[in-house]
Amino acid sequence: MTGTLRSGELAEAAGVNPQTLRYYERRGLLAEPARSPGGHRMYPAETVTLLRVIKTAQRLGFTLDEVADLVDLRTRRRDTSLQRRAAVKLGEIEARIADLHVIAGSLRAALDAGCDDLTVCATTDCCPIADGARR
Repeated sequence: MTGTLRSGELAEAAGVNPQTLRYYERRGLLAEPARSPGGHRMYPAETVTLLRVIKTAQRLGFTLDEVADLVDLRTRRRDTSLQRRAAVKLGEIEARIADLHVIAGSLRAALDAGCDDLTVCATTDCCPIADGARR
């Protein structure tokens, strides 16, 4: 892509809504665009790639603050922060996955135990969900 895009064109090309563009500008993820003589926001075509990078990073579990830092890395030379940040994020994601496995196991056990009412179940010895509430 070459040239410039209006807000609507950019949003459509990147798969976001136009309000997202303004929000990202306020958050510092996108530079304020130039304006056409008619006052329309005109973004460089390469902004499509930047928006896709932002959305991909969010899907990978990075917060917008973290994404802002990662996007800043593009302007630094030979910085390995992306590797460090990705390793830290992977550790966080793996910890969340382990927690989710524990939660899933508790829910399966609750289904197997026939738990129907948490308040009632909490008073019995068979409810694995309420086990922590009895401690």
